[in-house]
Amino acid sequence: MHVTAPDGTRLSCRRTGSGLPLVCVPGGPMLSADYLGDLGGLADHVELVLLDHRGSGASETPADPATYRCDRVVDDVEAVRAHLRLDRLSLLGHSAGANVVLRYAERYPDRVERLVLVTPSTRAVGVEISDDARSEVARSRAAEPWYADAAAALARIQSGAPTATDWAAIAPLTYGRWDADVAAYDAAMDAARNPVAAQEFGADGAFDPEATRAALAALDVPVLVVAGSVDIGNPVGAMAELASLFPHADLVVQDGAGHFPWVDDPEAFRQLVVPGLAR
Repeated sequence: MHVTAPDGTRLSCRRTGSGLPLVCVPGGPMLSADYLGDLGGLADHVELVLLDHRGSGASETPADPATYRCDRVVDDVEAVRAHLRLDRLSLLGHSAGANVVLRYAERYPDRVERLVLVTPSTRAVGVEISDDARSEVARSRAAEPWYADAAAALARIQSGAPTATDWAAIAPLTYGRWDADVAAYDAAMDAARNPVAAQEFGADGAFDPEATRAALAALDVPVLVVAGSVDIGNPVGAMAELASLFPHADLVVQDGAGHFPWVDDPEAFRQLVVPGLAR
């Protein structure tokens, strides 16, 4: 399926499964939806509408790089809704993609049916996450064979003096399990990144936390926040703070999962998310 955004950029959406349409907004920021796969078999329960962000996957590169900015990507989600001829959208946002979903809900609250926020970034609402909170989660992995190298790399990153290899070295901390298959998955995702889009995503004007918080406090729809118990990017405490901003939000924690819970344990992920979609 292809959708034309208001600025004329042609966007690609992959549709898989049947039932309730769930429009999925990838993270990255601004990755294609390829890394989401079928979200651990979630397509067996709903129809996934998987958006390739502009400049990624099968979507066109926009003429104006400024349109990669988070608040402007909201227009792409609205274009998908109009194309599907739906009055209201059920939206899933992963990681940085959750910022787009939150800003969409702020701008179009009457067009939102439900939200599923999977290990969501909190930039749009200004929830700060300390280095200490992330380090505490990392220490829970101390028994892992790769931990010493990953912990040293994390410390250098947090000090502001990372080496060229440190970001790759902390990759195991991003997942609940680390093996050859997960390493290959992570490498493929890294190779697909669009550095220009990622930089522009958070440019000045992308976020207005005060306005977004006020809008979410009035959002009268069910919200499911999915956290990973060992996610160093978005620890459980920050996910609970995000959930508290909504009048009708449930926080669920996938034990042993990192930032990509459907990769770590697909069945556990489905067991947490599917009941939330039935609310």
